[in-house]
Amino acid sequence: MNIIRANEAKGKIRNEMSVIFVDGFYQWLNYFSKDKAKLYRTFAHMFNTEVFYTAAADNHIASIAACTNNTPAVRLKYSEFRKHLGLIMGSIAYIILKKEFEKKQYPFQISENMGAIEFVATSVNYRGQGVAAELLKSIMDSASYDEYVLEVADTNTNAIKLYEKLGFAEFMRIPQKHSERSGVNHLVYMKHVKKKEVESLGPIL
Repeated sequence: MNIIRANEAKGKIRNEMSVIFVDGFYQWLNYFSKDKAKLYRTFAHMFNTEVFYTAAADNHIASIAACTNNTPAVRLKYSEFRKHLGLIMGSIAYIILKKEFEKKQYPFQISENMGAIEFVATSVNYRGQGVAAELLKSIMDSASYDEYVLEVADTNTNAIKLYEKLGFAEFMRIPQKHSERSGVNHLVYMKHVKKKEVESLGPIL
């Protein structure tokens, strides 16, 4: 498996990233369109490849995730939403998602030594194979932050179990309005703190 920052990848990868993103978050995105192909085209433009990482297998992207510190992981263009979703729905989607994605506000302060992991998703062809775990391990090993935080829906129990295995622990949860409609009762916030290596004191005389 080859894990690299997205801006280091050869060729055009945004389309593959968009397919993985839409498939992974379709539960929330289908409000804007039930047509996945239309959604694939809508979101292909938005990825900030400087903060996204990809795990590739068999010459295909298997998993994606962003790691950022107060830098938007995505940049939305109104023209793309209007082009693919139409004037009315494109405008609605752009307004809602720009606030949720690009101008995201966490219920706590993101400090300088903290990396926010966002948009973790795995291709349907590689789910259950540990790809996301390897990607996140690589990100946390290579990035220079002392601690990492992420947000996950309380109903996404498989993701929560994965994050716990990687050393994340819940430290906050926020109840959600309209939970019956969204299917999410709480947004759970989890944190992983890097263990600092203890410097050798040398032989004790």
